[in-house]
Amino acid sequence: MTGRARFTPVALLLAALCGTASAPATAVTPVQASLQAVFAPWDDVETAVIDVLAGAHRQILVQAYLLTSKKITTTLVDAHRRGIDVRVLVDGAQLEKVPSSTAGVLAAAGVPVWVETRYQNAHNKVIIVDADGPGATTVTGSFNFTWTAQHKNAENILIARNNPALAARYAENWARHRQEATPFKK
Repeated sequence: MTGRARFTPVALLLAALCGTASAPATAVTPVQASLQAVFAPWDDVETAVIDVLAGAHRQILVQAYLLTSKKITTTLVDAHRRGIDVRVLVDGAQLEKVPSSTAGVLAAAGVPVWVETRYQNAHNKVIIVDADGPGATTVTGSFNFTWTAQHKNAENILIARNNPALAARYAENWARHRQEATPFKK
């Protein structure tokens, strides 16, 4: 082996996710960013999501294919009431099919909610917290923000903390989807 370090595809993927897209030439430099994988039903994914939301300082952006979790909804409303800029995108088809959607609860509490109808499925399950700061956090995975996802399904999320580059990329995508969405109407 020469003076260059070798990196496996997994190491390169982790470097990209942690915002260190180009690998160092000789030594691995510690990264402040962290990744946490959480798996339902064995782990409490819902509480992990709530903990991320509760830690927001400035902004929470949500893309939800389905949002029915009362605990997550309450945490979003609480964040909004404490002055956090909370904004939510929901899938239009799921909103029509699922009467237990909490989009109306959020809107009634003053949280801006938009409906995505352009796609057959707006299947994103993403939360971006404080994308513009050093503590930026992105949550994504298969987990729908529902009671069923936690208690009946096999689901996962990946929480990427302290990664402003990744959060900014997701926030940019959120904004693109927001431009195509329509305001929620009760």
